[in-house]
Amino acid sequence: MQTVSLEQEINPWEAQAARFDFAAQKLNLDEGIWKVLRYPSREIIVHIPVMMDNGSIEVFTGFRVQHSIARGPGKGGIRYSPDVTLDEVRALASWMTWKCAVVNIPFGGAKGGVICDPKAMSIGELERMTRRYTSELIEFIGPEKDVPAPDINTNEQVMAWIMDTYSMHMRQTVTAVVTGKPLNIGGSRGRREATGRGIAVVCDEALRYLNMQREGCRVIIQGFGNVGSNAAKLMMEKGYKILGVAEYDGGLYNSNGIDIHLLLEYRQRNGTVLGFKGAEAANSSDLLVADCDILIPAATENVITSRNADRIKARIVCEGANGPTTAVADEILGDKKVFIIPDILANAGGVTASYFEWVQDRQGYFWKEAVVNEQLESILTESFGDVVRYAEAHAVNNRIAAYMLAIDRVAFTIKQRGIYA
Repeated sequence: MQTVSLEQEINPWEAQAARFDFAAQKLNLDEGIWKVLRYPSREIIVHIPVMMDNGSIEVFTGFRVQHSIARGPGKGGIRYSPDVTLDEVRALASWMTWKCAVVNIPFGGAKGGVICDPKAMSIGELERMTRRYTSELIEFIGPEKDVPAPDINTNEQVMAWIMDTYSMHMRQTVTAVVTGKPLNIGGSRGRREATGRGIAVVCDEALRYLNMQREGCRVIIQGFGNVGSNAAKLMMEKGYKILGVAEYDGGLYNSNGIDIHLLLEYRQRNGTVLGFKGAEAANSSDLLVADCDILIPAATENVITSRNADRIKARIVCEGANGPTTAVADEILGDKKVFIIPDILANAGGVTASYFEWVQDRQGYFWKEAVVNEQLESILTESFGDVVRYAEAHAVNNRIAAYMLAIDRVAFTIKQRGIYA
């Protein structure tokens, strides 16, 4: 195992590139195609002037990276955070390419972000920033080009602003330009819960594959945002026992299981999980290495690193977040025989439901929630089977198998289309 500094280890672009290179090598990928897929096809940097509430002008930096549009329009979220970097957006765009290919939906990968602190901004400031960011990208996005979605610190309201701004420029309502919209302006039923539901589906499949029982299966969830809270709720309803919930400001633990319905009500009222009476307070970093059957990191990148991977006790790690495990940690977990459900499969429920939303917008015909959930389950169950079969056939771990499967599909499309010169 080569030695890398922690800074290198946690650089998401380096982490993505390391996995890509390894999988491409295993596939004996054609060198030319390797070069094409290793780099994004387009990187856009915009500087956005925004009139703040106090009358001053602030300039924000925004990004949109389109990694590949070989299999269809770019697809990927937009995040608002003080920590957004071009490397992070690059890595997330390429992960989206592989994620869409793993679940075999006709999208390529893209991602966007704006460096800002949304918690310190008013609704008016966020709206003005969002609209200006959208207008700067107007010729690069669209239903046939690149379809954004919500991500960290963005939501249905932000998507509505983007859709409206794009529609104003097009002089017609274009609902299919973004997904994750409110229901009454072209959103899809089941979209909000889709990533969490997908996690529940692949956890079920993993238990079946490993001959483990669902009833009483002990789960710890790190991150209780949209993804983690929906996964926790759906899994509890299926009979899993949610022992612990770790948040950025502290965690909860109850060896008899936490009632997630009560916890969600408590958080709705108090704006935090801290102080919930149905569990004891716990240190979030301790919860990551607590004894459990399934660990679900569902917050941000790089929570499982060389510093804590050797202490992980979970039998299964199901990656609700993008890039929660570093490449070095992967090797440590591999030696410990931990069964990893990689991010590009585990959290693909969100982009799959986004695909359904895009299809419904373009048809102008909307499905019942039961249909959305049934289609979602079918796609993720099939994709899980594809990945584990690929892992067995090529004697690699699940993550490399998922990358190989995805790269193979994208490379095949590029070869079929040829290189335009």
